[in-house]
Amino acid sequence: MRLDTNSNVDFKAFDSSSSSSTSPCLVKLDNLATWGGSQKTDTRLPLTDYSTLGGPRHNCSPFPLSKDVNNRLVIWDGDMTTLQVDAITNSSDETLTESNSISERIIAVAGNQLKEELSTTVKECRIGDVRVTRGYNLPAKYVLHTVAPAYKEKLKTAAENALHCCYRNVLCKAKELYLRTIAVCNVSGNQKTFPADVAAHIALRTIRRFLDKFTQQVVILCVNSSERGTYEVLAPLYFPRDQLEERSALWQLPKDTGGELGEPQHPDPDRQIRIIRNPQHSHSVHMRHRHADDDSDVSPHDMEGNSSDLEYGARDMNGLSLNSYSSGLQAQLQRDLDRQHLLSDRPRAGVYESVVAEGIEGMEHQERYERLLQRAQVEDLNEVSGIGCLYQSGVDRLGRPVIVFCGKWFPAHNLDLEKALLYLIKLLDPIVKGDYVIAYFHTLTSTNNYPSLHWLREVYSVLPYKYKKNLKAFYIVHPTFWTKMMTWWFTTFMAPAIKAKVHSLPGVEHLYSAITKDQLEIPAYITEYDMATNGLHYFNPVPTAS
Repeated sequence: MRLDTNSNVDFKAFDSSSSSSTSPCLVKLDNLATWGGSQKTDTRLPLTDYSTLGGPRHNCSPFPLSKDVNNRLVIWDGDMTTLQVDAITNSSDETLTESNSISERIIAVAGNQLKEELSTTVKECRIGDVRVTRGYNLPAKYVLHTVAPAYKEKLKTAAENALHCCYRNVLCKAKELYLRTIAVCNVSGNQKTFPADVAAHIALRTIRRFLDKFTQQVVILCVNSSERGTYEVLAPLYFPRDQLEERSALWQLPKDTGGELGEPQHPDPDRQIRIIRNPQHSHSVHMRHRHADDDSDVSPHDMEGNSSDLEYGARDMNGLSLNSYSSGLQAQLQRDLDRQHLLSDRPRAGVYESVVAEGIEGMEHQERYERLLQRAQVEDLNEVSGIGCLYQSGVDRLGRPVIVFCGKWFPAHNLDLEKALLYLIKLLDPIVKGDYVIAYFHTLTSTNNYPSLHWLREVYSVLPYKYKKNLKAFYIVHPTFWTKMMTWWFTTFMAPAIKAKVHSLPGVEHLYSAITKDQLEIPAYITEYDMATNGLHYFNPVPTAS
């Protein structure tokens, strides 16, 4: 079973016996020396004269001396699986099956139950994300699994941001689960190309910001003997133990000391991954996106003779695959870099902007969606499901699931819209992994059935890329003139990625070109209205080949 803070599972209710271990060499936190209590090796050295280096990089210490924080950090080079703590960290690949020294040791001690949970329940973890499992035979109650990014010089900004997300999400998940003692491994240790000093700066900075913000947690940073020297040299910059170390850090700390959570800021414009805005570039991206992503269905009857183009901009968020940060973001960054080289001889009259910011924002959107999905799986949504306005009804002629939405039965002003969103996610999440279509019946709706455009925009922004990509057709049956106008406005200015997939149909029989009658289960009031308005057998459907 996958554990998460947004579920109703009582994590403390698990039998603590799973935390017991047959290992005779358990290590208690009380037996470890904290960073604040560690002995300095340079106590006899005189004060370093930095005057020859010019002024300090920082006027005041970004990481001031704090004995409390120092006493809640441990740097340790022992076996993490022997620690009696609330949680330990496992660094693996996206399938959580990578064979490395950390993963192999954890699974060996935890037993086959952990291996089975990873393969049957958790299954995957994206770069920068975190997944939680029980500790089973480990002394630790839980294992927090994360995936470090690969490092390439051209994509170092993205890699550094992703590594920060690994540490941040592990620590924040532990806090959400009310875990006090967390053993964190060197997450990037398995990525041999990741510079050790860069990774150490990110880890120490993120841990310091976390301990500053949360005053009850204790972090044991577990490294191997060859890594410990690097961390002990850099730790005084972020965890000074006296005034000398704090003052020395003003010169030694890098310019980028991170944001509020320790995230990289990259103030140097040369480190920004940028794209060029100019008409030729935008046009080429526009054409490529149309060929790659404009896979919407043709209207069953040519949609009143109109042909709508799918509008993608060079900066459209749907150009990034938010479902796979590792491949999507880095591949997008690589393509942008390649385009820079190809366009290097052209006038650069446009504005340089960072793609990385969009990638991180996309990760935050994905994290929000996953929290909503976890809530949807455990909360009582009978209030919404009992209305019957949204459901799956058979498949279309190409075997794709058909989602039916009856507008008349949607009490937009008398319903908890947050629960409505949760029910939408619960119903669609397993479906949108493949192609699907939606049939919306506007039949006999009134103003009481219309949600606000603000809410529609919020829903559209929350739903990840797979919802838009795998939606092949959105049929609106019995639209009014006002509906057509609002649909055009919404798909033009808020949701251009689905514009070409929206088709307005004057009657139900037009829908039979794409969906056979026996696969379309709709309320009687819709067919009665359709017959009263259009008559009987007013349209002879021709099955579409799309």
